[in-house]
Amino acid sequence: MTVRVLIADDQAMIRGGLRLILEDAPGIEVVAEAADGVEAVEAARRLRPDVCLVDIRMPRLDGIEVTRALAGPGVADPLRVVVVTTFDLDEYVYGALRGGAVGFVLKGAGPTLLVEAVRAAVAGEALVSPSVTVRLLRHLAEGTAPDRPAPPLSDRELEVVRVVARGRTNQEVAAELFISLSTVKGHLASVQSKLGLRNRVEIVAWAWENRLVGGG
Repeated sequence: MTVRVLIADDQAMIRGGLRLILEDAPGIEVVAEAADGVEAVEAARRLRPDVCLVDIRMPRLDGIEVTRALAGPGVADPLRVVVVTTFDLDEYVYGALRGGAVGFVLKGAGPTLLVEAVRAAVAGEALVSPSVTVRLLRHLAEGTAPDRPAPPLSDRELEVVRVVARGRTNQEVAAELFISLSTVKGHLASVQSKLGLRNRVEIVAWAWENRLVGGG
């Protein structure tokens, strides 16, 4: 199956570079480019790409607004949005993920991670650049109320969530906990259902906000 991608960035050189990286990867096709947020939303709704790569700083609508319009709460048929940006400011990452993005990748992270983020988005396994994950999520936990009701999760589900919240992939979770890959996926699906969360990124944010993850 060919993965259809839309690229939204206000710099033509960046769009061209991202296109070259993606189209050099097998099974990925760039179906559209957009130079601003309004163009991005219109093209995405018209073409329904598998993944939208969206920059944060764009004219007319910024990347967070685009993310909310395409993938946010209340969107009937949400698209998969991965934010690709030079800036790893906490408010950008938090805003993007809360807006419905399933990934956050820094432009300097390299071609391999960009392609992985696209494939992860299609597979439902969100990816956040390792350089921002733990720092960001630790920041999300600051200022949250320490006294929370006990989460309605089993001990095993909590164990899976804690490992996922440290940035591990499903395969790494399976290896660390000595369970099968399908069992990991089953636990994550159950967690999403019980907590009313939409994707893996929201599970991770929930874990940090509820102080389920310590240092390290």
